[in-house]
Amino acid sequence: MKKLALVSLLIAGTAFAGDVVKRGDAIPADAKVTPLAQVLEKPEDFTKSAVVTDGVVKAVCKQMGCWMEITPADGKDGVRVTFKDYGFFVPKDSKSMKAKLAGMIEIKTLSKEEADHLEHDGAVVKRNEDGTAREVSFVASGVELTH
Repeated sequence: MKKLALVSLLIAGTAFAGDVVKRGDAIPADAKVTPLAQVLEKPEDFTKSAVVTDGVVKAVCKQMGCWMEITPADGKDGVRVTFKDYGFFVPKDSKSMKAKLAGMIEIKTLSKEEADHLEHDGAVVKRNEDGTAREVSFVASGVELTH
């Protein structure tokens, strides 16, 4: 009987919680949102302080949801999103969901091996001639996903 009650409670909680998937730190409702397209125009301007941005999930790590790629709503190039301190993941079926994120932009060069690994997990990586890749990424402290 206890198992049935627990299962019923979990199903009911999932049905009502399905509107917004929240992971990590809460994003304040009144936070100013800077469109992702604007962030990507000059990513260097967003490496020193936190920003809240939004976009559409284009891809998610197929193995465990430990990263996702988001793009502006118009489908232009996007950014790979990882999660602060590897502290949370997103559902692997998040593709095409709308995303609102709080966090920091990072700019780094990926080794050939790192780029290979990301491609194996479903990421699209723009390579340099030597197989490395310059990556503009987003380290999220909080994420909200909606359909």
